[in-house]
Amino acid sequence: QVEVSESGGGLVQAGESLRLSCTASGTFVRISTMGWWRQAPGKGREWVATVGDGGYSEYASFVNGRFNIHMDPELSTMYLQMNDLESEDSAHYYCKVKYLYGQENFASSDAWGQGILVSVSA
Repeated sequence: QVEVSESGGGLVQAGESLRLSCTASGTFVRISTMGWWRQAPGKGREWVATVGDGGYSEYASFVNGRFNIHMDPELSTMYLQMNDLESEDSAHYYCKVKYLYGQENFASSDAWGQGILVSVSA
């Protein structure tokens, strides 16, 4: 079983920055990808960014160069640096970890964090 813990949320003003962290712990062979999703009040959950253990990263179009995601595989930790935040970025942010487990025939599974709140005032 894998547990996911998130930190770094809070209240900031528009134009300021926040750094979110996500750490996976428990029993797994390795992490394939780590990513962030978000959900604003009254809206569905939407994907924000993903980083792979090989170093690749990808972002939703609304990020528009403002965020940077990277992962430290040895610490099983991912960071999302969010700059130039806008009020539209206000949401609960959820970390998703895709990991491999097993002993011979590895299987893949996902684990989610509880979510952290990011509030951006205009």
